[in-house]
Amino acid sequence: MNTAPHSLPPQAIELMPHVNGARYLRMQRGLAGFGARTDGGVSREALTSVENEARRWLMELVHGAQYSWRVDAAGNLFLRRAGRDNALPPVMTGSHIDTQPVGGWLDGAYGVIAGLETMLALDDAGVQTRYPLEVAMWNNEEGSRFKPGAMGSSAFADPSRLDEYLRSTDADGTTVQQALRSAFSAMQAAEMVPLGRPVTAYVEAHIEQGPVLEAANHTIGVVTGIQGVRWFEVVVTGSSAHAGTTPFANRQDALLSAARLVVAVHSCAEQYADERLRVTMGRFEVAAGSVNTVADNVLFTIDLRHPESEVLEKFEADIRRIVESNGSPCPATVTRVMDRAPTPFDARVIDIVEAAARHSGVPFQRMGSGAFHDAMYLADLCPTAMVFVPSIGGISHNAAEDTEEEHLVSGVKVLAAALMALAM
Repeated sequence: MNTAPHSLPPQAIELMPHVNGARYLRMQRGLAGFGARTDGGVSREALTSVENEARRWLMELVHGAQYSWRVDAAGNLFLRRAGRDNALPPVMTGSHIDTQPVGGWLDGAYGVIAGLETMLALDDAGVQTRYPLEVAMWNNEEGSRFKPGAMGSSAFADPSRLDEYLRSTDADGTTVQQALRSAFSAMQAAEMVPLGRPVTAYVEAHIEQGPVLEAANHTIGVVTGIQGVRWFEVVVTGSSAHAGTTPFANRQDALLSAARLVVAVHSCAEQYADERLRVTMGRFEVAAGSVNTVADNVLFTIDLRHPESEVLEKFEADIRRIVESNGSPCPATVTRVMDRAPTPFDARVIDIVEAAARHSGVPFQRMGSGAFHDAMYLADLCPTAMVFVPSIGGISHNAAEDTEEEHLVSGVKVLAAALMALAM
């Protein structure tokens, strides 16, 4: 990686015209056929038969003596393009092909097909890079069938996680270990490689999944990092009572107390007046759950996100203050159940992506990511950055998910130039 910040070697710039937009779109729409729904969406959850069929199809797309397919114990699939010095760790790109139960045609699949088109553009340009290149198809990023999400990339970054992941079960009781057997059968032509391999750098292309780029009329987002997140469970304890015979003054209504806490937490967030702060109460469980009984127990969740650790720490203190001094007859407790610190991306790789965006001739901006991506875990392992393209209406995880074709192709060009600059 000899590229100076804010500049690109001429060969990287010259690669952009070799990106074949029509070919890229054929592959992208071809992948969307696996799990296609009548409403235009895609249902292709991790390690299902339809995802295994998609993996098999992908492995038939690219041929040549310089290519080899690889798979690891976490079910991550890799296409490797040989470099002049194959002893060097690869420059890597990729994303995931699994979807939510009802997803769109792009999401992570965009980063996988963008990586494949980059490989083919290098072939068309007659270029052999010094570093080998790899396109990764990370297993179970969505976490909709098996939990946690980003299973494949996090196990790649830290192989000690795999044993626990293999025991994870879906709603039918199938374990990841059992589901992987069929996946490995679909990928039997791939060579087995170890988890935790060294990587020189990683750049992931993805749709934004939000409204920022579209609102700014920008085609490319140069992603500088992923915001931190903390999850909490709040439990409110009351006393069940008859709805018709118990006066208000005699009630310990856990549901009413929980509702007031939700409003108080949201009001606190509004007082911060920080457009980067995200606070969401997404799950609400009530017991006994009867129409004519005062609730005696409520559990609700809080999802807290911000790009600065100091703000996460301050708002957590506010949550605890609100919950522990709620002033109702129902005691409440708060437990932090997940904590992921903000992930800053590598300054040098960010600069290279920004230089590629500048040379592409389309409007761009630096921005953070509000959603998790596989790049979050690769950043623990190697210099990392991301490329975003706009989402129409900010819609994702939805059958209506879409991006203008010209924006998709522009993102591929930026990715290709950045990878070329990193792999020369």
